[in-house]
Amino acid sequence: MSKSCRLQCAGRVLTVPPTGTLRLRGSITDEKAAPSGLFRPFCRVSAAFLLPAASCSLVVLTRGAPIRDFPTGCLAARNLAGVESPCRHALEWFNHTMHESNLFAAISPDVYQVRTRAMGPAGRLPINAEMLLNQPSGNLFGLTQNAGMGWNPEELGRKQFLIISTQGGLRAPDGTPVALGYHTGHWEIGLLVEAAARELRRLKTIPFAAYCSDPCDGRTQGTTGMFDSLPYRNDAAQIFRRLIRSLPVRSGVMGVATCDKGLPAMMMALAGMNNLPCVLVPGGVTLPPSNGEDAAAVQTLGARFAHGMISLQEAAELGCRACGSAGGGCQFLGTAATSQVVGEALGLSLPHTALSPSGQPVWTEMAVRSAQAVVELEGRGLKTRDILTDASIRNAMVVHAAFGGSTNLLLHIPAIAHAAGLRRPTVEDWIEVNRRTPRLVSVLPNGPVHHPTVRVFLAGGVPEVMLHLRRLGLLDTEVLTVAGKTLGEVLDEWSNSERRERFREILKEQDSVDADEVILPPQNARERGLTSTVVFPRGNLAPEGAVIKSAAIDPSVLDADGVYRKEGSARVFTSEASAIAAIKRNEIKAGEIMVLAGIGPMGTGMEETYQVTSALKHLPFGKHVALITDARFSGVSTGACIGHVGPEALAGGPIGKVLDGDIIRIVVDPNRMEASVDFVGEGTERFTDEAAEKVLAARGARPDLAPNSKLPEDTRLWAALQEASGGTWGGCVFDVERITAAIAVGLRPK
Repeated sequence: MSKSCRLQCAGRVLTVPPTGTLRLRGSITDEKAAPSGLFRPFCRVSAAFLLPAASCSLVVLTRGAPIRDFPTGCLAARNLAGVESPCRHALEWFNHTMHESNLFAAISPDVYQVRTRAMGPAGRLPINAEMLLNQPSGNLFGLTQNAGMGWNPEELGRKQFLIISTQGGLRAPDGTPVALGYHTGHWEIGLLVEAAARELRRLKTIPFAAYCSDPCDGRTQGTTGMFDSLPYRNDAAQIFRRLIRSLPVRSGVMGVATCDKGLPAMMMALAGMNNLPCVLVPGGVTLPPSNGEDAAAVQTLGARFAHGMISLQEAAELGCRACGSAGGGCQFLGTAATSQVVGEALGLSLPHTALSPSGQPVWTEMAVRSAQAVVELEGRGLKTRDILTDASIRNAMVVHAAFGGSTNLLLHIPAIAHAAGLRRPTVEDWIEVNRRTPRLVSVLPNGPVHHPTVRVFLAGGVPEVMLHLRRLGLLDTEVLTVAGKTLGEVLDEWSNSERRERFREILKEQDSVDADEVILPPQNARERGLTSTVVFPRGNLAPEGAVIKSAAIDPSVLDADGVYRKEGSARVFTSEASAIAAIKRNEIKAGEIMVLAGIGPMGTGMEETYQVTSALKHLPFGKHVALITDARFSGVSTGACIGHVGPEALAGGPIGKVLDGDIIRIVVDPNRMEASVDFVGEGTERFTDEAAEKVLAARGARPDLAPNSKLPEDTRLWAALQEASGGTWGGCVFDVERITAAIAVGLRPK
């Protein structure tokens, strides 16, 4: 026999060599002659049933007979599909026997080859009397650990640099999965860590690597896993900072991350290390499939199937091939891609590193150059506090607006500023930036042409957009970047670089796309009708504010003056599950306004509602339905969707008082950057502004409003802490001073 056989024992799979004798306990249930060649030689094992690699047959034994050796070919079999009651009894006995009698059976005799002593590393630690007398014992023990892990003791006096990442899964050397990660975004970044580490070693430093993996918002859409998504960001940022501080003699830090929550967490962590040189390495993007849909579209397969728009076979095939390559963030300008853009705009990443295609040489080179950069920063005495300033935060907001980025960055940029000890941007700051900044990038999901993010990279990415913004006078070009140069110097070099020209040529040669059709000059953008990205509605349903990606409203539902006006009847849901169920049952009609209340931070951890928004996008009537919620949206969401409504329903917000049949009016003017969302009537009756306010004030909260029954205690704690720290519009951060002050008030004797 050319292949080994496999033996399954109570959930464990053993590989059986192709030669030897099978030792069986018990007697055979069926001694009919087996078909010729069905069984092969087996090694000597104790077992109750065998599944040879060359067949689908089952041998079942019963208890009672002494151990006997059966030579090759004498065993009888019963096909798996025809296992009858006697065999099932024997199988039950086998499982019991394996758990009760053979719990400590050795899988291999090698387990008994145990050593109790070893020589330890050869050599001497590079220490002196001063170190022994004056340094903490931890510094010395660290050297012992370094030698114990195999580093050359003669090199242990070198400077130490830490690489932290969100790496997930376990890849074999050939790239095949040994254990899967949660998403493609962290699947390959171990290669970036390795490339950076090798370069740090070449530069005669000592690299360290530590990890805190991250979840996938796509994987948790519509599940209770989404209740941990945004809270994870705060937790991971704390873990990253603790890992950094737990290497006391580090000289600098590199952070490698890709996706929706891991990358913002990494930026928050690096921002908090303002006394160290830090460089962010973005994890890049996955490629679009050449014969399928992108990773956003396939998240609507269920809704489209329910409405008869695709077949089961089409859904299965499209879902299988949505990721054109194995690594990187999704192919659209969602939260992952926008976070990469923002990291570079902040100056934390090297220029032209955001959105690079994962796994390709240009992507790996980025890690090498970033390793060189952090060593150079350390040598020059430059720290993160020299990079992150109020001006760089504002630059990032401007670039976010020019790209038309995910609204989730309205949570993350204030959190990064807070971590750096800087002023958090307010709603007024966002309004002012978006009024002044034109949208210049044509990309998924905003359009007008749905280019994948890899084309944005080839068209010049962040530096190309910044060139246009500099000409418009919208950037502070005196800010310093991790390249060790000012932004102005970086842009000067970029404009005349071979890299810029070569990548533009590649885009033209491979995809027949002109770079200026992806990143448009401002005049071209105006002519193509690209409006500013986000508008911030207010009104009696959102007194603290809300947000809508006005650039993603379907142009066909705008009035002749370019304004979106809608007045419709409310359909209220207090869970995303009930809302998507109504869509699949075809219970939502054109003209209605869906209200999802009670699913903000206190209700669900501020879950994403992409199941709903994506379904509306891909259903024929969806563009005629609006959505209002105190939750948030995926970065790839489009349509007339108003989120981040404040106060949230469970904090007493008026959105929690809306009833089915209430009349709501929405007005969004993308040109003037003004918007409103108001309760205006009941049934056929319409109220004045003052009367509407009185009706809402007289109402109590909906009786069905409550935190989700499956909301984890961890998330409840997060919701309370972030609410005390400024809530959604404060970035959902933990403000220690405000939290401790609130606790102190609560602890005072009454």
